[in-house]
Parts: sequence; structure tokens; C-alpha cells
Amino acid sequence: MRFRHQDGQTVHLSYCTNVHPAEDLAGVIAQLDTFAEPIRRRLDADVLGLGLWLAAPVAAALAADPTLRRKLRTELDARGLEVVTLNGFPYRSFQAPVVKLGVYHPDWTAPERLEYTLDLARVLVDLLPDDAARGSISTLPLAWRTPWTPAQAGAADRTLEQLSAGLAAIAWQTGRAVRVGFEPEPGCVVESTAQAAAQLARVDTDRLGVCLDLAHLACAWEEPAQALERLRQAGLPVVKVQVSAALQADDPAAAAEQLGGYVEPRFLHQTRGSGCAGAIDPADPAHATDDLDEALAGELPGAWRVHYHVPLHADPEPPLRATTPVLRGALRELLGGGSAGCDHFDVETYTWGVLPAAQRPNSDAELVGGIAAELAFARDELVDLGLTPVSAPVRA
Repeated sequence: MRFRHQDGQTVHLSYCTNVHPAEDLAGVIAQLDTFAEPIRRRLDADVLGLGLWLAAPVAAALAADPTLRRKLRTELDARGLEVVTLNGFPYRSFQAPVVKLGVYHPDWTAPERLEYTLDLARVLVDLLPDDAARGSISTLPLAWRTPWTPAQAGAADRTLEQLSAGLAAIAWQTGRAVRVGFEPEPGCVVESTAQAAAQLARVDTDRLGVCLDLAHLACAWEEPAQALERLRQAGLPVVKVQVSAALQADDPAAAAEQLGGYVEPRFLHQTRGSGCAGAIDPADPAHATDDLDEALAGELPGAWRVHYHVPLHADPEPPLRATTPVLRGALRELLGGGSAGCDHFDVETYTWGVLPAAQRPNSDAELVGGIAAELAFARDELVDLGLTPVSAPVRA
């Protein structure tokens, strides 16, 4: 879906397809029929945006074969779907039975991560709508925090220089610009906007910046206005925003039974106590744990925020709640003023399949309904901020 900001920019809203498992092109195209097109029809949208996730083998195959890229573009166009952003964080097997720390490998010290991201950029330039200002790719915030030695930091710096050069070459060859956003996430080398400002101080900000995940922002107990000002002061552009909400327990002891329903084996659910606000030390068990079961077994002080993407439109069972106020505050800071602070917004609730049983979709149709409801929620938030829905031009 597209919107016009008062400054004239086109703002794109999409949903991220990493919620669906697919490890080959046939599986990606099948998702379009099973989920994406029905969601578009449910929303009565002329065009639906997808934040497409392509596993590394699919990205490599598409990057190597322009015929396959044209095929994918044709399949998207035929269903009223468009792509301006790709999720390049999970390398592959994101909906495997157990993901946990595996999602952070390969990291930005490894040549495989560079190759994968440049493959995605080569694919994206051929998927972009003809009138799109640019494309974006989100990626992991360098690496999981341990181990992280000076040698690894140096290797990552060199790899990011190669990334910038590769993106520049693609832009020169195709005339289409793609930017990569590093996504601060709990437990990683870059967890907060302060760490982003420090760790990414030397990057090429014409091509590299930050992907701001609003659930992660909340888990770091950051205030949106201060976080965005910190990025502005550092000169780091917000390349992409992942519209997401985390889980919050104001009284964890009273909510222990409900929190226990969110413990599951697939994804990490890093948990942060309110005492860590402004001074995050993920290695300090007094304020932070790497998973929810660890938090429940310990004694984190204060309220908790849990890295668990919960559906945007549906409140968790009380006494739990979602970090929706942080989401709204960030959208207001980014889009409520005279100029848009970002033009790519991607709803990313990848946890539908591991939600507590009472909230989990039991069929493809129920998942279609849930994602459509999230997109309707996000659409209404943008409209409330003064953005105007617009139609995509008809492609010849």
C-alpha cells in the first residue's frame, strides 16, 4: 500500500513474508497465491506491498539468472503485489523447528553475508516498481555480541566497505539505488541506537543506515524521540522501519502464568527489565536475559519487555500488554512532522506460528485474516498521522 506524505514523498507499507517458510522459488510463488493476494483482496487494496524474504539459495539463483527475476516480477505484477524492500536478516531456514542463535549466522565478519546481501540487491533492482525512489534491505546488527573481538570488528568494518562499494556498482550499472539498514536487536553487537551511533560511525551513509524495528526499540527501553535524535546527530539515516510491537509485563510476578505461555523452542525471546533503561548491558543478569525462560527462572527487576513480536491489532491476555505506545510514538516522530523520516514501513510479525495456542491461527485463512488486520491497523495509524492513501500507477 502507498501513501502520500505532506512533503510529497511516497511512503510504502508492506508486510514481511518471513512469517512463511520457503526455501525455493516455487515456494515463494506459492505464498503469493496462498497468502499475499488473498490479503490484498481482504484489504481491498489495488496494490499490496511485500517485504519479501528470500533464503540465500533463492537469492543466489535469482541473482544469477535475469530470466528468473523477470518471472518473479511477472508473478508479482499479475497478483497486484509490489516489492520495495527485502528482509536480509535470516540467511535461511527461518521457520525451522529451532532457530534461536542460528539466525545470527553468517554474520558481518563472513563473506557469505556480504555475498547474500549483494545478491538481494541485484534481485531487488529488478523487482522495484518503475517509479520507486529506491529499494531497501534490512540486515542483522553486525553479529551476536559474543564472541566479538577487535579482530572481528575490523573484519566487519572491511566487509561493510565492500558492501558499500558493491551497492555503488549496482547503482551505476542499473540506475537504481538500494540502501542497507542494520537492525539493532537485543543481545547483538548493536542493541540500541546509542550502540548503532558508535558501531556504525564510519559507514557510507549514502548507502548504509539503520533499520528501526519498533519492538526492538521498546525492548531496549528507548524513548522514540530521543532515539531518533541520536541517530540524526550521528548522521545515520533510517533506511527502513519494521512496524512491530513487543510483549510487556508491568508486574512479571503477577503475569508469570501468562508469560509462560510464550516460552517456545523456535526463536529467542530476549527479555529486558526496566532497570536497564539507558544503560543496557546484556551480560548483566540483573537486568537482562537472552531468553524468556531464563527471565522466568530469575529475578529481573521492574517491568519486563520481551522480544516477542505480538500481533499489532490484538492485545495480549491481561495482565500482559503490547508496547503499542512505543510504536505510535515512533511513527509520530517519523511521519507526524513536515518531512517524512523514512519511506519504507514493513509490518513484521513473524511469530504467528508460535503464539500461545489460543491466539495462534489454525488455518491459512486465519493467518490471512490476522495479517490483513495488522496491515489495516498500520494503515489507520498512518492515515491518523495525516498521510493520504494513493494508488500505484498501472504498469504497462
